[in-house]
Amino acid sequence: MKMPEKIDISMFAPCGMNCKVCYKHCYHKKPCAGCLNSDKGKPEHCRKCKIKDCVKAKALSYCFECAKYPCKLIKNLEKSYNKRYQASLIENSRFVQGQDLEHFMEQQKIKYTCSECGGIISIHDRECSECQEKMK
Repeated sequence: MKMPEKIDISMFAPCGMNCKVCYKHCYHKKPCAGCLNSDKGKPEHCRKCKIKDCVKAKALSYCFECAKYPCKLIKNLEKSYNKRYQASLIENSRFVQGQDLEHFMEQQKIKYTCSECGGIISIHDRECSECQEKMK
């Protein structure tokens, strides 16, 4: 899958993840529309996400809008993403709070576009969805 000209801001998940660079999104012929949209095409763990359900129950769009942010759910996910993928969902959310979502997605596009072919580099396996080049 090639990186689009502009990443739709609806691809920013409530937890701070950019769904566009999720390995499930990168490698599917019919990828999901992101956490804030329909459950069609989503993997089971995304459909059953407690974070997404919590945000929805509180009528929020993003976790950082909650007075209890960062809660235990976010802290646990953050710990996992720091360890496994060297990424911080809390930093992503703070960037969006301090700047804006469009600017965040512009930065993500730069970071996760394959320099070899213009494909999307998955945050999870750090590999291009098009040419399988590993992220440096």
